[in-house]
Amino acid sequence: MARLPAVFLSHGAPTLALQGGPAVGAWRDLAAALPRPRAILVASAHWLHPRPALGAADAPAAIHDFGGFPAALHALRYAPPGDPELAARLAARLGAELDPARGLDHGAWVPLRAMYPAADIPVLPLALQPQQGPRHHFELGRALAGLGEAGILLLASGSLTHNLADIVWGAGQAAAPDYVRAFQGWMHERLLARDLDSLLDYRRQAPGAARAHPTEEHLLPLFVALGAAWERGGVQRRYAGISEGALAMDLYVFGGEASAA
Repeated sequence: MARLPAVFLSHGAPTLALQGGPAVGAWRDLAAALPRPRAILVASAHWLHPRPALGAADAPAAIHDFGGFPAALHALRYAPPGDPELAARLAARLGAELDPARGLDHGAWVPLRAMYPAADIPVLPLALQPQQGPRHHFELGRALAGLGEAGILLLASGSLTHNLADIVWGAGQAAAPDYVRAFQGWMHERLLARDLDSLLDYRRQAPGAARAHPTEEHLLPLFVALGAAWERGGVQRRYAGISEGALAMDLYVFGGEASAA
């Protein structure tokens, strides 16, 4: 079975499910460039829980966990199968709880609907612990090492920058405040250098870190993906655009490059 990498993507606003755009195209290209997974484990910034937890539903449904958007967005569905048996095995490895009713929040189903529209690959959600910080999530990823060799795609879904107060709807890269590009550039340099100490201490070292992430939950998925592929090495940035004036939409592949789409 071909080895799968760990992926971090910035999922942007849920309206991408309707509007598409360059980031969505990059997700689709990545899915086309990867071997077909036998299952997908999604660590999304929108499932937060005090302790590690895994969704174990037979058929996890799309959760429309947002308001103020068009009715057409709320009408979208994504209903892949689950894999309760795999969830139980991974929960035992992580010492995690199982949630047999957990569905897929928009950080999971919006990109998955673009990447795997047939919804025929089992999907399992993984909760984050935002009070624990980057090192905890790096170690959570380390505990998931080897998933790629088993044909399981780890998809970590957050945002490289995420300050909703700075969003300008419909704006692109030209409207981005300076800190967005500065933070984006620093993270890319440190990832390429495999400078784990600086990455884990990004809150103090990265330019504009507190403004880029007033709260940490949207960057924590990156550390899960990084930890899962750390021993394998390899960093590939597949996309680095900016959406809505303030959301850096970086897409990273860790632990082996995807082929050209």
